[in-house]
Amino acid sequence: MAAPVCVLHRTLIRSRGALNQASCPSVCRDLLYVVDVHRYTRDPGFSIYFPHSVLHGADLYDVILTDGHCRLQVTVDPPLRRLVETNVLRRGVALRHASFSPALTAQLPQSSGASEDGADSYRLVSAEVIGQDEEDDQGGGVSQVDDWTSLPWFRTMDSTGHVLPLRANRTVFLPLWNNTDFIGAGWREAPPTDDDDDDDADAEEAEVRRASVTVAELRTAFLSGHRSVTGGVVRKQLIGRIVNKSRLMYYGRQDQNCECPYKVELDLVDPSGLVCVVLWNSVCLNWYRRLKPGDVISLSRFKVKQNYRSNTHDIEVSVNSRNPRAQICVLPESSVLPEDLPPAPEFTFYNSLQLLDRPHGVICDVIGLLTFSGRPERIRTKDAHGVEFFLEYRWLRLEDGSSDYPVMVKLFSTSQPDVQRQLHPLSVVVCSRVKVIRVDQHQYLRNTTYTQVYCTGQGHHSVMGYRKLHPVRDFIRWLRSQDDRQVQSRALVGGFFVYPPPPVSLETFMKHHRGSPGFLQGAELQAEIERLCYRERRTFCIQATVTMVTHCRAGQEDRCLFWTFRPSPVPWSSSGPGFSKPSPSLSSSSSVLPPLLSSSSSPLPPASPSSTVNQLTPRPLDRRSGRCVKRRLSFESPRKRRPRVTVEPDQNKDTVILFQASMEFLENADDTDEDHAHDSDNSSFVTAPLLPTFPPVAMETLPMYYDHEHREEQAVTVAMGGKTSKNFNLAIEEYYTLRIRALSGVSFDVVFLPDSAPSLLHHSNTWSSILSHGAFSSHTPAPAPADLIAMAPQLTNQRLVCVVEACHLGGARTELVLVRAFPLSG
Repeated sequence: MAAPVCVLHRTLIRSRGALNQASCPSVCRDLLYVVDVHRYTRDPGFSIYFPHSVLHGADLYDVILTDGHCRLQVTVDPPLRRLVETNVLRRGVALRHASFSPALTAQLPQSSGASEDGADSYRLVSAEVIGQDEEDDQGGGVSQVDDWTSLPWFRTMDSTGHVLPLRANRTVFLPLWNNTDFIGAGWREAPPTDDDDDDDADAEEAEVRRASVTVAELRTAFLSGHRSVTGGVVRKQLIGRIVNKSRLMYYGRQDQNCECPYKVELDLVDPSGLVCVVLWNSVCLNWYRRLKPGDVISLSRFKVKQNYRSNTHDIEVSVNSRNPRAQICVLPESSVLPEDLPPAPEFTFYNSLQLLDRPHGVICDVIGLLTFSGRPERIRTKDAHGVEFFLEYRWLRLEDGSSDYPVMVKLFSTSQPDVQRQLHPLSVVVCSRVKVIRVDQHQYLRNTTYTQVYCTGQGHHSVMGYRKLHPVRDFIRWLRSQDDRQVQSRALVGGFFVYPPPPVSLETFMKHHRGSPGFLQGAELQAEIERLCYRERRTFCIQATVTMVTHCRAGQEDRCLFWTFRPSPVPWSSSGPGFSKPSPSLSSSSSVLPPLLSSSSSPLPPASPSSTVNQLTPRPLDRRSGRCVKRRLSFESPRKRRPRVTVEPDQNKDTVILFQASMEFLENADDTDEDHAHDSDNSSFVTAPLLPTFPPVAMETLPMYYDHEHREEQAVTVAMGGKTSKNFNLAIEEYYTLRIRALSGVSFDVVFLPDSAPSLLHHSNTWSSILSHGAFSSHTPAPAPADLIAMAPQLTNQRLVCVVEACHLGGARTELVLVRAFPLSG
């Protein structure tokens, strides 16, 4: 490969002398493309590789770059890790003006990023990230490389180098967004071959097997102190059936050198009893994907230890890849003598009607038709050592026909990424070993350590024993009576969702949040929002007043209704909204889907393609009153609500003429009685095609109708880091944006849509009651958008306790959703 052609060679090889000086990084002026991003935890050698970045978190990131001619694996300098955490530096983007510096590597030359001649590898110290849209405009992109995996690695012609972490002695990478799933080719789907393990690892041996030791014998020998069990390796053969399989448990820490810090727990049963089997380290790589509940396995060359973590197990069987190297074999049931054959796993299925009276904490199994598949989100938590990490989850709604109440499941990652990616609506889903969670009058199901998910299209249902159980057969009979079109008409994907719904009174809300952080000041809220990572979800409380209300339809933000309180005399412009403080302000949007609540927002500075607003021109002001005046009304009202005002200029000209004629009386009233109007409400009611600057609702916020034909693309759209160019039909199109001003003066734009709620709510449909209930009253007709905007002066100078849901959507976009606003008396 000629050096003048290869950008990476021209940049790095020719500048190698300069690269030996850490103060002189080499800058690549050409575009480089990110073809993959890898995450791993640092180890004790971190301070050697990055002596000035010891406070930049526990994660490290390697990226694979290409110039179209070769590939290069480099480490992202720790100060740049925020680019990955906010999904700015991601697969598919281009880098311009990338600067590289040499760095020691922890891996041997078999790693693709380690140099063959022992030279230093490289780290990325700065770069300008170009989004996919801008990159396409320049005629570049990773898509132009037909198969980047066939490209040779930098400084070698080999294209098959094994990718390992560069700055830590780890043999596996972590998923970008959680520590639970597996990722990479190292996780085997098939059992190890004879070359990799002992001869007994063949899973399909035909000879008859007989156990030489039982669970009861192991327990008795260990608890009695028998040296053959307590002091050495048990070489006898234990045969049992897996009845429970845990998720992957990652225990890597920055002060540990373990290369593959994983463990997995299995509940193994034989005719004499139940025991916990723990797979350690590289055994997880070889066997986790291969083993499943219901399998009959044999174990030998293992150790027995005291179990200190569980109240149900007094001993555990420890299975390691060395000292000793355990032998595992998956057996066909026909190869086990009937007297040694363990019992089949048991299931406890509850339908939606039975779940209504089940107490908190009950463990059960459920089956249902999936009618809502939420977007994945994350919450921040800490381990026993105080290290922060993220848990990834998504909401599911299952129907089984036994009641009018769906089964809501808050499904965290179960170490089944391939299954969770296929959770499309209209699929039959089984969730095993889930826990009943009760919150007031609401309940939902949540994972346990041993939760497994089985889904249509994965081949699960045909091989699982539960398919013959009566609850499952009853569900299948109901399922066959359903009409595809009816189910698909209510099937939804993605969008903002909150469950259980917050209380409708401030007293109840404060009682339920006892012990949680108190109210935030405006600057504190802004700092917390800026700290959010990609798809991280948090709830905040703040005291504020409403200064503007806007009603819009997604994609038609240039036609809206809005009310504003004491607008600034400075004209609006395309550079951004005129807030009372120069500090950055955050904008947002929201929607509600029955029975799901959805909405979104995005920070204005810096601007992003998804938060761009049409260019605005200065609005003329009425010199006498100081209020904005427009002579035309242009808006669209909701399609579903009744009663409503609908204005369609192109279809009903007579209605438009009469409506505009009536507006003349309103404007004349303002002109003749301006002083009285100014003194009475200090507000203005403005309806016009030219609107205040605010970002449109993010598409990730709005739920979509399920599109069976394009279900794979739709799943990619809502997945972590996913995006698509296809426009799917939105289940929610209209939304309200409220500009709230904190007591400190900082303003935020949040989205609120008081749509019909699933529960029966009875109130007066005033702004105070709508905001505190989060919905219109279900006993009276919902007010039309024009009427609701006309009532907005009710909010003048009203202090509110605002409950805001925040979720980072990537880049500069942050979703802010107003789910409740409780008025304060006095």
